[in-house]
Amino acid sequence: MKHTNLKQIYTTLLNEFGHQDWWPADTPFEVVIGTVLTQQTRWTNVEQAIANLKEHGLLEPETLAQAEIELIEELVHCCGFYRQKASRLNNIAKYFADKGIENVFSVPTDELRDEMLSLNGVGNETADSIVLYAANKPKFVIDAYTSRIMNCLGINGNYIRLQELFEQELPTNVDLYKEYHALIVEFAKTYCGKKRCGECLLLPDAAKV
Repeated sequence: MKHTNLKQIYTTLLNEFGHQDWWPADTPFEVVIGTVLTQQTRWTNVEQAIANLKEHGLLEPETLAQAEIELIEELVHCCGFYRQKASRLNNIAKYFADKGIENVFSVPTDELRDEMLSLNGVGNETADSIVLYAANKPKFVIDAYTSRIMNCLGINGNYIRLQELFEQELPTNVDLYKEYHALIVEFAKTYCGKKRCGECLLLPDAAKV
């Protein structure tokens, strides 16, 4: 695997975009809800769905667990795959309501990650987002943006391999992991999403197209 200076990339992105202060949420469980809703949709849709849930008092595990599934579907319809997401939210809410959010988040990082992965509809990215942003435990989130950017830099690997690369080369620090992931998202939306490859901050001039 080709080597790159991940610390230098972080500094470049931070200088360009500044601190992102991400994930935007009022409570840890709201983060959990957001990680499910954000799958295959835009963040603006997630914000609308969360506002809908908040209006109906459904941003707590106990109330969301007891809500009618049809109501949840209606409230998260704007996020797409609404039946699937409503079912997953209801099941996750039941899990947290039964165990207690503080108890769930008190376990060691890797154990918590495995527990999240055991829940229906929770894959690597969602599990790590919950671990990092809701539980404040150090797991680096590898999303599609990160994979795409690393590939452009000549670094290939599956989810776990890329995660290992970041976690090996960076200090184990929750705030750093959050900021870095958020900066990657902002960079990808600003440059990759608009096909501004020729202006890429991370590629050497000779490699730009």
